[in-house]
Amino acid sequence: LWPWLLASSGLSALVQLVTLPFFPDSPSYLLIQKGNEEACRKAIRKLWGEGDHQAEIDDIVKEKGAMASTKTLRVLEVIKERSLRWQLYILMTVMTTLQLCGINAIYFYSFEVFHTAKFEEYLIPYVSLGVGLCECLSSILCSTLIDRFGRKVLLWGGYTLMCSVLALLTTTLSLQHRFFWMHYFSVILIFLFVVFYGIGP
Repeated sequence: LWPWLLASSGLSALVQLVTLPFFPDSPSYLLIQKGNEEACRKAIRKLWGEGDHQAEIDDIVKEKGAMASTKTLRVLEVIKERSLRWQLYILMTVMTTLQLCGINAIYFYSFEVFHTAKFEEYLIPYVSLGVGLCECLSSILCSTLIDRFGRKVLLWGGYTLMCSVLALLTTTLSLQHRFFWMHYFSVILIFLFVVFYGIGP
């Protein structure tokens, strides 16, 4: 079954390969990059139907004007630019915490935790698949929550809950030889961690 599951990702790639030539180019790309207003109007009509879309075209023209007046900075210039210093710090912090948040360790050790929890050998790959589906569903849920709560709340909340879950998981893994039910609690915590990761970072 696993070869078929791995091959299934090629199905979406095939669908994109077949259908993408029939999609119109982005109107903003056609107007800003190519400078072709007629092609831009045609793409807008194809995407949004017939009607007066002058307001959208005016917005793209404004965007083009704003981009023309903006200087493109090199990497060293970005680092030296004092007005961009805080944005750079925030970006570096977010990306660093994303790499060090522990999700890779969870994925790496989850098989061992499931094995210790006395799951049948043939069931463990499906439980691992459930962890991946959990992340996918929580990412979809995040897209609905981000408009309501904002990115900052989801980041802070996600990292706080992930830290709490990791602390609990460390405790349950340390006590798993004393209490038989700790194995199952560890499995629940792994799923919770993945959910909080998908919703937050």
